[in-house]
Amino acid sequence: MITNWTITLRISRQKRGDNHTYWKDYTLTVNPDDSVLDAVENVWAVHDRSLSYRHACHHSTCGACGMRVNGVEKLTCITPIRSVTHDNGIIKVEPLRNFPLIADLVVDVAPFFQNLETMRVPSIVTNSQGNLAYEKTPAGTENLERLVDCIECGLCVSACPIASTDIDYVGPAVLAGLQQSLTASVDGIDSSLADHQEGAWRCHSAYECSAVCPSDVEPGFRIMDLRKQLLRASFRRWFGNKEKK
Repeated sequence: MITNWTITLRISRQKRGDNHTYWKDYTLTVNPDDSVLDAVENVWAVHDRSLSYRHACHHSTCGACGMRVNGVEKLTCITPIRSVTHDNGIIKVEPLRNFPLIADLVVDVAPFFQNLETMRVPSIVTNSQGNLAYEKTPAGTENLERLVDCIECGLCVSACPIASTDIDYVGPAVLAGLQQSLTASVDGIDSSLADHQEGAWRCHSAYECSAVCPSDVEPGFRIMDLRKQLLRASFRRWFGNKEKK
């Protein structure tokens, strides 16, 4: 039999245009196996209808419910309360970083999706197209189709230390999306889209993006593979057309 817990959900509150953020505490009785998103929804349904948050599928497919839980980027629909509750019973929930704030736990992801659209990331790939450069596709499965792994949740952007200091950096999800497009041979896409100061070369290889990715897309490794492709393209430009002497 599961015993309910009493927790304090400490939520960051701020509306667009406000000059400051403040914390508001909500005391809840919860099943520890419920998700953090369940607790946020309980706050909205029972305690405070003014709370703004985003959610949709509840099974880690849509990426809508990304938030920072105790300072770490999480997909809250698959984050059990018991996994983030410490001895003091307080769970801190904040909006993602590095996005414009709309209200409370909701951020503006429009530019993020616009940048992804530029890379024309495919929705479906074969196993060989979807695998990373350093992975080996299991024999006989190369041509099997599957959905691409990225759920466009934005957790990687929030965790990225470069995105925190450079608003023009295109971000790990966009660069990983370009690498996926190149691997899948999408027409009209080439590596030069990332060959600039705010593209692949701006990444400092912290791999914070890969650490928080809920879908194991490994954006950090994909950016490194993208750099290799850029270097190969540069070598071909520099030396490929040289006449032999």
